[in-house]
Amino acid sequence: MAHVSNYNLDQKFDFTASLKKSIMIVLGLGVLLFVAGVIVSMVGGGHHDEAAEAGGHAFHWYQRVFANLWINNVYFTGIAVIGVFFFAIQYAAQAGWSAGLLRVMISLGNWLPIAGVLMLVVFFVANHDLFHWTHSYLFDKNDPHYDKIIDGKGGFFYWPMEKGSFPIFYIIRMVAFFGIWVFFFNKLKNLSFAEDNLNGSHDWSNIRKWSAIFLILFAVSSSISAWDWVMSIDTHWFSTMFGWYVFASWFVAGLSVITLITLYLKGKGYLEMVNENHIHDLGKFVFAFSIFWTYIWFSQFLLIYYANIPEESVYFVERLQSDVYSPFIFVNLALNFVLPFLVLMTRDAKRHGIFLKVVCSLIILGHWFDFFLMVQPGTLGHNGGFGLMEIGMLLIYGSAFAFVVFKSLAGKNLVAKNHPMLEESYHHHI
Repeated sequence: MAHVSNYNLDQKFDFTASLKKSIMIVLGLGVLLFVAGVIVSMVGGGHHDEAAEAGGHAFHWYQRVFANLWINNVYFTGIAVIGVFFFAIQYAAQAGWSAGLLRVMISLGNWLPIAGVLMLVVFFVANHDLFHWTHSYLFDKNDPHYDKIIDGKGGFFYWPMEKGSFPIFYIIRMVAFFGIWVFFFNKLKNLSFAEDNLNGSHDWSNIRKWSAIFLILFAVSSSISAWDWVMSIDTHWFSTMFGWYVFASWFVAGLSVITLITLYLKGKGYLEMVNENHIHDLGKFVFAFSIFWTYIWFSQFLLIYYANIPEESVYFVERLQSDVYSPFIFVNLALNFVLPFLVLMTRDAKRHGIFLKVVCSLIILGHWFDFFLMVQPGTLGHNGGFGLMEIGMLLIYGSAFAFVVFKSLAGKNLVAKNHPMLEESYHHHI
């Protein structure tokens, strides 16, 4: 019987000039489309007078830029932290099947420090254009625009300072969450690489301990970050399922990215010990959590629809009755549920790279649309939409993310060669 040691376990990924060039071409294309989108928006989206009449405020092109920055920040932050989360799950569950894929998972976390900086910068530049609750007059009882509901929630953003001043509590949470995520990413990554130089299972137990701590902190921080960064855009509205909903969307997108990177490396002759059984498992995860996301989506929708309480249903009314957003609700469901459900239902589809490449690519786009639907209606109203600016910004973020991940993969061994379950992973068969 073949043995895992027959393989080259010291293999390193070669981040070739041609791959760098391809990523840079996509980045350049993204910049061109984005600039074209900005010019189109500046010349006139045709909404200025309408918006001015409706709300007394003219709509500005840069508000759409800010909304796009926020969508992509939140989305790619989620994909990055899911890489660390999925890595930690493998250790906490003592999973053997995934031993050959661990470095692919943890590599996504390299985006987190960049994401943290981008998130803070965009918030400080764009907060009034993204978050209604940042306007101080909402908390002034003598102001005609005073909002009792937002005033009631003010402590969540401003404590211990005066409501409407500086959202210190909100900023502390943002810094703390990124701090925790980056700390655990670095800790787990460094312990994993240290294992390459040591034999025995001491490091494996150590990573297991740190993974368990991270998973507890992630459970809390991922939910609160979803409330802070996405749900607070629609300040009057709330959903008790929202933390789960955002996590489910992040998780499917993250799994799809991990699957695509694995298939790419496998196609280039790396990860020799990864076989169709491992690919099948990744396909099962993508399939299962696409259904899980749909279950959360439908549960949230059904409860709100059935209760028909105005402050809850307004969220879906704004989207379903909008000329701009209603088509994307169906795009969202088609790409994130119908497509993976129908295509990945059979055993064979989950074992063949071509099916997974198509489905995972469309799922990544689909879950971007999910965040687009969460952010744009509350920030831009009827001035939103999907056009050159959105495509350009997605390509810019996507190519930058890919560059960071591939660069990190090129630095160290692709396989955790002293992982105690490597042999089990090699003989994994389903």
